[in-house]
Amino acid sequence: MKLYGIPNCSTVKKARLWLESRGIDYQFHDFRKDGVDATLLRHWLDQIPWEQLVNRAGMTWRGLTDEEKAQVQGNDSAIALMLAKPSVIKRPVLADGSRIIKLGFDAQAYESLTGQPSP
Repeated sequence: MKLYGIPNCSTVKKARLWLESRGIDYQFHDFRKDGVDATLLRHWLDQIPWEQLVNRAGMTWRGLTDEEKAQVQGNDSAIALMLAKPSVIKRPVLADGSRIIKLGFDAQAYESLTGQPSP
């Protein structure tokens, strides 16, 4: 299992703490340090629409110009944006290979997915 995100993101911190406190083995992939590639993003976009994967409520999106936002019209333009600005990707992404298990963090959903109850 791999958790994708940015280490200083509060939601990613919650997800990592949740997994670690239950002894669940996972690998952390830092979008900023480790990057992200178009192939993986395409696999993700085969599973969910770009409108869900691009965090349009986050600071990175809000920092874009209106013109930059308007250019994101489909998968190809969303991938270009996510490659240029990986912090625009909704986080965390919990994945098994290229299959998304959960987008974002929700303790109840993680409990259901892992079978690990809250302590």
